[in-house]
Amino acid sequence: MPKAASRTRRRRRSRGRARARPLWRGLGALALLVMTATLVPIAVLRVVPPPTSAFMIASHRRDPATGRPCARIDYQWQPWKKIHRSLPRAVVVAEDQRFLDHSGFDTRAIGEALDEYVSGGGMRGASTITQQVAKNLFLWPGRSLLRKGLEAWLTVFIELLWPKQRILEVYVNVAQFGPCLFGAEAAARQLFDVHASELSVRQAALLAAVLPAPGRMRPDDPGPFTQQRAQEIADELHRVAGGSYLRGI
Repeated sequence: MPKAASRTRRRRRSRGRARARPLWRGLGALALLVMTATLVPIAVLRVVPPPTSAFMIASHRRDPATGRPCARIDYQWQPWKKIHRSLPRAVVVAEDQRFLDHSGFDTRAIGEALDEYVSGGGMRGASTITQQVAKNLFLWPGRSLLRKGLEAWLTVFIELLWPKQRILEVYVNVAQFGPCLFGAEAAARQLFDVHASELSVRQAALLAAVLPAPGRMRPDDPGPFTQQRAQEIADELHRVAGGSYLRGI
């Protein structure tokens, strides 16, 4: 090969690499920005009570439970030791019985939901408590592939940075229990006239029962379905009694 042609090719490769460097630097900076924007708030919220959540902010314009704007959001953070043990236990029974065993994603529940859908049934949710924390804290109501992707991304880092007790503590504090009503303390006071530390097993089961539909189901005036679901949760709480998947909660 002539030396002149070889030098020309080397120069072209060198120019190509030089043009690619700004692109790679830009992509690296973008990746660093995304990681920082993800890690910093999650790391902070491991120890700092959330002052609000994305769902609470959205409720000022359109409450996820009712579709109407909230003039006032009822929310008051309570630490783990001031929330009666029956509520986080009832939430695990109702929402995510493999909570202590998975790493943010319940692959068995996802598989069962897909099988049901393929068999002609409706598409039901298979979100874990960690995924719901990610959604409630940082994202928006509704369903889309974008939101599910972001939810999965955030779930990975919440599971990496928070212990299970912290995930559950945040969940029972930011979950929606009624129109414009968020968290265990506000729900206990408004619905049952007690503090979160004074909830009974029955009251905790009623709160857990309405989590899928806090706009249609009322813990303080439960319809037949809500009463039945709450009874199932209470019966399971008594049956498990701190063993099996409730160990340590």
